[in-house]
Order: sequence, then structure tokens, then C-alpha cells
Amino acid sequence: MSFVPLVGTLAYILDRELEEVLLIRRNARPDDDHFGKVNGLGGKLEIGEHVLSGLRREIKEEAGVEIVSASLRGTIAWTDFGPKREQWLGFIFLVDTWDGEFLEKNNEGSLEWVPLERLINACDTDPEVRSRANLPLWEGDRYFIPLIFDSDPRCFHGSMPYDGDKFMDWIFERH
Repeated sequence: MSFVPLVGTLAYILDRELEEVLLIRRNARPDDDHFGKVNGLGGKLEIGEHVLSGLRREIKEEAGVEIVSASLRGTIAWTDFGPKREQWLGFIFLVDTWDGEFLEKNNEGSLEWVPLERLINACDTDPEVRSRANLPLWEGDRYFIPLIFDSDPRCFHGSMPYDGDKFMDWIFERH
């Protein structure tokens, strides 16, 4: 069967000086497929956009800032993801330079700066460490988030099947 995905961007904005990451707490709309979760910022590409222009638009809309520097850290193919069982191809970015003042919230939820160490702890293999971090992530996020912030300069390319809301597997390689 052919993979016909929605194409989107997902960015993690890192303040290198404070070692904090901007996340969105999806708490604005109870009908949101991501309601109750925290995540990076981003969304679907629109017709006529390339990946970087879509990323810039999404960050401006969701966070209120202009991207100055972003690096592609990886790609992920999500299949049968979420309650609508959507197929996604996501381009994952690390943003570390921007212009402007950040919004406090948007129509999807509130924005919050989280210590990078707390986000990484939320991805730990030890459930007790994850629990103390107290960040409600999608289960699969804990596998790729550490790759965004590690020192390996190569991009990761992964496949992450879901069965609705249930995480199934993570396969990736770097190149």
C-alpha cells in the first residue's frame, strides 16, 4: 500500500543560554487530538509552501516570532496516528535563533519554557524518572526527542507506527 501522508513540520525552540525549550501545552480545545499533551510547535504545510516556508509560517502563527536559524534534525513517518489514524511525514527542526517576542498562548494552548533536562528526563527509559519530569508527551516522542538535542550532526530518519493513540514501534537510522 502506498504511503500518502500529510506533510508537516515540528520545531523545538531552544534557548541555548538558559537551556530551556519552548513547548506548547495543548489545553485550549478539548476536541483537539493532542489535548492534554505537550509538544513542539508546527503543523501542516499549505499549498505552495516548501518545508522551510511552512515552518516559518507555523512558528510565526503559534509563537509570534521570526526564525533566524533552524537546523533539520530528522524526519519521521507516523502511520495510523491518533484518533483519526492519520498518516504523517514530519520534518523535525531545532530552532535556536529568532527575532521578536514570544506569545504566551495561541488557539491551541499555552506556551511554556521547560528546562531541557526536564524534557530529556521525560524521555528516560526509567518510568520513575519520566514520571518525575511530569510532561505528558505522546509515548513515541520519548524515542526521537533526545536525538534532536544530541551532538550527532547527522539527521535521523525514522518510522513510527501507531495504532490510533497506541504507540507501536520506532525504527530509525542516521545519515
